Amino acid sequence: MTIRCGLVAVIGAPNAGKSTLVNALVGQKVAITSAKAQTTRARLLGIALLDETQIVLADTPGIFAPKRKLDRAIVSAAWEGAQEADAILLIVDPIKQRRHELEPLIEALKDRPEPKILVLNKVDASAKEPLLDLATELTRKAEFREVFFVSALTGDGMPELKQHLANAMPEGPWLYPEDQVSDASERLLACEITREQLYRQLHDELPYDSAVRPEAYTQRKDGSVEIRQQIVIARDSQKAIVLGKRGARIKAIGEAARTELSELLGQKVHLFL
Repeated sequence: MTIRCGLVAVIGAPNAGKSTLVNALVGQKVAITSAKAQTTRARLLGIALLDETQIVLADTPGIFAPKRKLDRAIVSAAWEGAQEADAILLIVDPIKQRRHELEPLIEALKDRPEPKILVLNKVDASAKEPLLDLATELTRKAEFREVFFVSALTGDGMPELKQHLANAMPEGPWLYPEDQVSDASERLLACEITREQLYRQLHDELPYDSAVRPEAYTQRKDGSVEIRQQIVIARDSQKAIVLGKRGARIKAIGEAARTELSELLGQKVHLFL
């Protein structure tokens, strides 16, 4: 068997389903998924394995029109992820499409030398005819080598996509140990999971400029782990939103994050926010 390893840049308009797709390829949760656009700030990498091939996935933040300094930083990080990829995966939500964000993306991809693959996601919820028309139109614009129709949610079409990516990877030694599915340290992953719960539970009440910072990550003698994190907000007025009535909201956020973390880390977690 030939040992292969390569980098795939995953790009798409916000909310096209990139994180869900990365998770589906890896086979477990590495990138945070949330119904709100723009939750991916770090270039979280998922590592998918197929036989003797390691596929390193750069889950780039949605590339969109940046207004603030922070947004510009996110966008340049996103393109960084696509700098020296062995393949670029453009993920499109055929239902929402988000043309104002998709068109500039296609434009930017047009002249890139890497093999480009178009993935139309959420096909479980789309009609067939418009899907084929969209695939034809986009392929005409950016010369995609392959088109895949998948549903990252149901797993439809995912094995074929994974196999294709594996075949496209160059020969070479693996970059990561076999048991490592993400290069995000556990500490960072723990913050991402808490941040996901913040978004999930506070929906529209909390603006995007909140963050979760790691304070301490200590393995206890009894085999459990103690994690201390800081929730950083932009304005004092947001404190009451995060705390909730008599601290009920922050308690619920902490409990949900702790449950998911202990499942993910395979050990008991004590989480202090």
